[in-house]
Amino acid sequence: MATAFCFKPWLLVSCGLLLAAACHGLQVGFYQKSCPKAEAIVRAEVQKAVRRDPGLGAGLLRMLFHDCFVEGCDASILLDPTPANPRPEKKGPPNDASQRSYEVIDAAKKALEKACPGVVSCADAVAFAARDASDLLSGSRVRFAMPGGRLDGRRSQESQTNVLPPPFAGLDTLAARFAAKGMSVEDLVVLSGAHSVGRSHCSSFVFERLTKGSDMEANLANQLKGQCPASPGVGNDPAVAEDAVTPNVLDNQYYKNLLDRKVLFASDAALMSSAQTAKMVSDFAKPDGTWERKFAAAMVKWRASGSSPAATGRSGRTAGWSTSEKDGRS
Repeated sequence: MATAFCFKPWLLVSCGLLLAAACHGLQVGFYQKSCPKAEAIVRAEVQKAVRRDPGLGAGLLRMLFHDCFVEGCDASILLDPTPANPRPEKKGPPNDASQRSYEVIDAAKKALEKACPGVVSCADAVAFAARDASDLLSGSRVRFAMPGGRLDGRRSQESQTNVLPPPFAGLDTLAARFAAKGMSVEDLVVLSGAHSVGRSHCSSFVFERLTKGSDMEANLANQLKGQCPASPGVGNDPAVAEDAVTPNVLDNQYYKNLLDRKVLFASDAALMSSAQTAKMVSDFAKPDGTWERKFAAAMVKWRASGSSPAATGRSGRTAGWSTSEKDGRS
């Protein structure tokens, strides 16, 4: 079963036994003493995965974003269905049948448990993996230190995924959802650049961008009409590259695509709907490294913005849940 290594009752570690920083905030090098090779172990698994399939790296970025939007970056996206909680986050519409890369976290957690049993939280493994995916997919143009010390959450419910911005969201909705996480409009535009990697199911854009008609560049629209059914649905919902120019590279091509009206989602096109955000898009399309630097900083801010429960020791657990926590009950 997926994520088995994150949810064994015997992996519970009380907050009082952790370094004080785990209960009061995040810090770079959190596992330097308790599990010195923790970050290297995660990176090794991410490297193997990305070499095998760059799309798994894109999935790790998406996993962190989706996890952090729901109750903070607590790894609750990893929880499998149980009889008591058959519809956890991973079964929510934004994740079910589209979120991938769980097996990468499973492999990393298995290796971590072998090296340092019960020490490294799944929440930190997800964050470290997203950092490493950013580095590997960008050719090391996006590099940053990711702080650790986040405790694992204990609730995971499908209904909570409705806070994730849908692919048809307008700019006001996007800005409000990011503001609720303590993120600015610039952070929104910067982090949207992650859409330069990965794939999307046709159902996420066909109606809003092709059926209804939009400002999408005509050649791209015609190409997508040839790849996607007119009414995509279960069993008939192909996936296409979000960035057809550099589909496996985390770079600023996304912003060039925006300027050329060659993006998939209505939520992407929405970034051109205001003078403020359109100016940011234009700036980030320049080959001066600005976007890469800002993306690195925004990733750290994003991880920290969803981590306030760790500072208060909400779950009081790391690397696992009790039986009731596994069931998704508070």
